[in-house]
Amino acid sequence: MRTAYKCRTYPTPEQAAVLNRTFGCVRLVWNKTLAERHSRYHLYGEPTTYKETDATLTAWKKTAELAFLNEVSSVPLQQTLRHQHAAFQAFFTGRARYPRFKSRSGRQCAHYTRSAFRMRDGELWLAKTAGPLPFVWSWPSVDLTRLSPTMIIVSREPDGRWFVTLAVDEEAPAPAAPTGETVGIDLGLKDFAVTSEGVRIAHPRHMERHERRLKRYQRQMARRTAGSQNREKSRRKVARQHARVADARRDFLHKTTTDLVRRYDVIVLEDLNVSGMVRNHSLARAISCTGWSELRSMLEYKAARLGRRVVVIDRWYPSSKTCSACGHLLVRLDLGTRYWECPDCGARHDRDINAAKNILAAGLAVTACGAGVRPAGAPPPRPPAGKQETRPEREGLPAPPGDGGGQCAPSS
Repeated sequence: MRTAYKCRTYPTPEQAAVLNRTFGCVRLVWNKTLAERHSRYHLYGEPTTYKETDATLTAWKKTAELAFLNEVSSVPLQQTLRHQHAAFQAFFTGRARYPRFKSRSGRQCAHYTRSAFRMRDGELWLAKTAGPLPFVWSWPSVDLTRLSPTMIIVSREPDGRWFVTLAVDEEAPAPAAPTGETVGIDLGLKDFAVTSEGVRIAHPRHMERHERRLKRYQRQMARRTAGSQNREKSRRKVARQHARVADARRDFLHKTTTDLVRRYDVIVLEDLNVSGMVRNHSLARAISCTGWSELRSMLEYKAARLGRRVVVIDRWYPSSKTCSACGHLLVRLDLGTRYWECPDCGARHDRDINAAKNILAAGLAVTACGAGVRPAGAPPPRPPAGKQETRPEREGLPAPPGDGGGQCAPSS
């Protein structure tokens, strides 16, 4: 099992100069290779293989113009070519967007394989750098001297912070003891999440707490002269505010997902089309600040480690409009309606709790029959749209969340 430990690092001025030069070379190789790939494909209709990019990099190093590429370790440059090749493979298979050019003001990183670093007695030595790279180890339960990393990633964030990530191959931990509990989760904007047990997880609203200061720093940066040192200082302040929001959001998601995975054996979620929902300009900003996609990815990898199960039901299942008591399906339910009464059985429902109960029931049903559950990363079976409540439905009993609305075949 691949595990990554990300730590703060504080390189010396000499080490920072070498790493900054490495970042610049990595960025140049990526952008120059991407430009030549793009030009060759559009002019001649021919793709570029990794072997061809490797030969081109060797030729660049022999020219007088790009001879400075020999001053840094060759491993990060080779890894850049591999990553770009993998990015194009992901693009052509529909799993990612077209690779973009790297910016000088964005996050910078360099990947070192075992041939370009050594780990000895808890000290990390990188190729072409003098002395061990100082970093802060934040896992007292893990013996640093016994780690054998397979890859080292050194990165510099836009706000100026340095990080080093140690990728280690470890044995998978033993599955956690089963708790016998299951839960359905309805994600929203009023409350971050509502469980089928009626527990509401409040929205932390990290962006709103930092918004006032962020706007002030952005106004200051807009008044600075482009290319000046004062503008660079203001840019770092803006980047630091964004980093604080991202760190707080990630910390909240880690704590929430860890608590859910420890408490429940089966966790059921909706397959939300976040990329389609942010096209609504009225809700795009609020949706972008929630971190729904990151929550799902954290739940999936943490559940896999502890032997839990995450079930994702069809995004078209009308969880909010279905009565969790009798199964009656409303013709229409506006987003502003927070409580409603079932016209069939008379049960009064809280919109979010009712949806969470239906999500749990649908997840357990498709788990039992094996229908309607699609693996992570698989393309959706229908065109992208907003939340399932916007799709017109027929009044009566809802169709099961499986493909084509069919029932599970009875067991013989």
